Amino acid sequence: MDSATLCAGWPGSPAVGVLALVDGDVTVIVADGDLEDRRPWASVSKLAVAMAVGVEVDWGLHRYEEPLGPPGATLAHHLSHSAGYGLESGDVTAPVGAKRVYSNVAVDRAVDAIVGDESPAQWLDDRVFRGLGLGDTALEGRPAAGVVGSTRDLMTFAGAWLRSDGLAVATRDRILRPFLGELDGIVPGFGRFRPCPWGLGPEIRGDKEHWMGDWPPDSAGHFGQSGALALFNVRERIAVVATSTVAFGPWAVTLWPSWISAIRTLALTS
Repeated sequence: MDSATLCAGWPGSPAVGVLALVDGDVTVIVADGDLEDRRPWASVSKLAVAMAVGVEVDWGLHRYEEPLGPPGATLAHHLSHSAGYGLESGDVTAPVGAKRVYSNVAVDRAVDAIVGDESPAQWLDDRVFRGLGLGDTALEGRPAAGVVGSTRDLMTFAGAWLRSDGLAVATRDRILRPFLGELDGIVPGFGRFRPCPWGLGPEIRGDKEHWMGDWPPDSAGHFGQSGALALFNVRERIAVVATSTVAFGPWAVTLWPSWISAIRTLALTS
């Protein structure tokens, strides 16, 4: 696989970047497509929220254990989809910590609790985008799914997870560690998994057979309904990002597992 075949099988006009951390520097192994075009990240936005909350924790302004929402729930429950809210419902649909219920509402409420009357867009810019130099990226909608940015910025953002730019290493590692890892749940578009591990924002592969292909169990990332994705493995020091002009659908369910596996082989052998 090279730049000529990197986007093979993708519909529309995808943009892709494959990265590695080598001797402390993030290097681009291969990239293709329009890396400057600003595109919706959709639920990949949750990774930006996760990093911004991590900054709050590093600065001593908030704690993952602080109470939020229904009795017994914390900030960590909201970020890991275990607070019991439905996808778009503010009503509790499951007991706190009982199962993994994927919820945009929970992530939005976590951000609301932190920013108060301030702007979530300004908060993400202050905590993440400006510090990482993501000049083409901004929140233009709800925190859970409203980031719009270039693929080049998404590459920089993925590299920041590999190198722990902007976060204490211990905080980065905590975000990428499964929270209530034994919980069952559903990954939208890919079905139910038992268990369905999730970190404090990023999805963790665990033993799931789905979009993350044959990447190791400690791999972490997110995809979005826009067809965007970001996947990284800190231990193997590799990452891949992609954006799309075609929304997530059956094409992605079919293509991504084998494509992602081929990307890992490329990254580890380059």
